[in-house]
Amino acid sequence: MSARPLVLVVSPGDETYRGYCLEQVAAAYDVVLLTGTEPSWEKPFIIDHAVADLSDPAALLAAGRALAERHDLAGVVTWDEWHLVPTARLARTLSLPSPSVEVMRACRNKATARPLFARHGVPSAASMKARTLLEAGLATMTLGLPAVIKPAAFAGSIGVIRVDEPEDLPAAFAFASAGASRSREDTGVLVEEYLDGPEVSVECVTHRGVTTAVAVTRKHLGPAPYFDETGHTVDAADPLLPQVAPVAAAAVKAVGITDGVQHVELRLVDGRPRLIEVNARIGGDMIGHLVRLATGIDLPRAAADLACGRAPDLTPTRSAAAGIRMLYPDASGTLTARHVNQPFAAHTPWLRQVQWIRGIGDQLVLPPEGDLFTARAGFYIVTGRTTAEVTERLDLAADEITVTTRADR
Repeated sequence: MSARPLVLVVSPGDETYRGYCLEQVAAAYDVVLLTGTEPSWEKPFIIDHAVADLSDPAALLAAGRALAERHDLAGVVTWDEWHLVPTARLARTLSLPSPSVEVMRACRNKATARPLFARHGVPSAASMKARTLLEAGLATMTLGLPAVIKPAAFAGSIGVIRVDEPEDLPAAFAFASAGASRSREDTGVLVEEYLDGPEVSVECVTHRGVTTAVAVTRKHLGPAPYFDETGHTVDAADPLLPQVAPVAAAAVKAVGITDGVQHVELRLVDGRPRLIEVNARIGGDMIGHLVRLATGIDLPRAAADLACGRAPDLTPTRSAAAGIRMLYPDASGTLTARHVNQPFAAHTPWLRQVQWIRGIGDQLVLPPEGDLFTARAGFYIVTGRTTAEVTERLDLAADEITVTTRADR
């Protein structure tokens, strides 16, 4: 028998974007897995598993209970946006540490979170729910243009679009409604005040009601009117951290989180932070990996520690910077070529990873017809001493990596 504590991981995600999370948790814990498909890449990191239809709350709960009967679980954790609510329900059913189901629902639903921010004095975007195009039009008359139309409860910037002129509203409302229709929790649409300024996220860890902001992620977006995230940089010495940390901590407190890892998104409007949303999980797009490369802080390990009622170690062990850039085609079409200059890659130690996620012959579809799941061909990660050096290196590497598509007729 292992002397290590045992944690249940719900929905580990795909190996490309979330493999590092499971690997880092397994370095400190014995792991049992609750997943929707038979494990493959996960096998070296787990001691047992159960397969269930994770879209069925009752099936997820039953499978989790079955694992708890076989093992003495110390905690339950997920970093999957879509399973935050059922994971909280499972943990509470098993009498294990967890935020409440209501708190997780507030994080999942922006329409629920906005009044909480206002009640607690957290500066965020003005927001109105719109069930119809007419209501969306009335909302823009109240909030003004430009405005943002978005699903109330989805993720990945899917269905999020900026509206600059009244004549653009019908198409924008249809675009947001299509994204909202994919939600399992709320198919509603929100019209929100457009926050004009650079976008960042604050990577937070909360233990017993005290939130520590461990890093700031500077976000890079694709062309308007969409909000696709095309890259991120993390710098352990980012001077912005002291400015945004108090607002991020206040937002976490407003939604009622007392323990866990949070990815808090905001914009700087006239230099002042304004809240977009609180995500009760590790940030996507390899952000947790960037945080470790830049600071040495292990967010997946912290998430597991907190799920097991333990205090996480948030001591930085390095001070550096790291960045990721997504690989998009210039135009939608069939992927005909993907190329990395191998001599360059072999002799460039700061190019830490080049990862393809689409193969030759696959269709790449950019917005508005596509989204991040259909548009990206891959990504690459670099490290450096500062944000400026990382940005320079991201640009240098871009010249050595190509993605070619053929337009479909």
